[in-house]
Amino acid sequence: MTTSSVFPSDSTAAANADAVAAASPATPAFSPLYQQIKVLMLHSLQSGEWKPSAAIPSEQELAARFKVSQGTVRKAIDELAAENLLVRRQGKGTFVATHAEHHVQYRFLKLFPDNGDPGSKGPAQREIIDCKRMRASADVARALCLHTGDAVLQVRRVLSFADVPTILEDVWLPATPFKGLTAERLNDYDGPMYALFETEFGVCMVRAEEKIRAVLPDTDQCALLKIGPQTPLLSVERIAYTYNDAPMEMRRGLYLTDTHYYRNALN
Repeated sequence: MTTSSVFPSDSTAAANADAVAAASPATPAFSPLYQQIKVLMLHSLQSGEWKPSAAIPSEQELAARFKVSQGTVRKAIDELAAENLLVRRQGKGTFVATHAEHHVQYRFLKLFPDNGDPGSKGPAQREIIDCKRMRASADVARALCLHTGDAVLQVRRVLSFADVPTILEDVWLPATPFKGLTAERLNDYDGPMYALFETEFGVCMVRAEEKIRAVLPDTDQCALLKIGPQTPLLSVERIAYTYNDAPMEMRRGLYLTDTHYYRNALN
């Protein structure tokens, strides 16, 4: 069946265009209508109107809200679902993606045991080494779009599998959105760190970029991972973004890969 798009009236189109410009100034005026609706939906996600794990309005309701066809709304939702921002559930509707759900908890953890099952040895045991407020260095400030010397939080933790220290992570976060984050809160939370960021700080990590290289550990890293100085490690530097490509985390992880491998899917 062919679905035809019904374009809004001139006044409605102008109002929608103004809203799109406010939500994303970089969006070109000539972008397809479904892309403009996508930007408006992203604004609802970013503003917290639609919260993680909550159902969004139906396609019919969104079509009425934006004065466009259901086909246009469906195409916008298709893209948001392909980007893992929304999740369709057959017979139930469309929901905001969340890191709190079990099947997405490993979305940004790409280290797999040699048998290929990330949960085969049970959940990672987490040890928070430190959580402190500090001034952003030049590289951290650049990664988080801050000024050198701005306040950030630095978290250091070790992840172990079957009681074997496997990952050492240093995490830097802008201080203002994460005000009140402490080592105690991190230790007391049972779920993934990104789920904590969602539920307690309203920050949703939606995508990440990584740089990977091989390194040797320094003295402190040897002690925390219980390895020798000649043990090769995989260094993964990640910048994680929330909606509209705002950087919210810089993370440097050292991965022990004698019984694990790093896997990524390329589309």
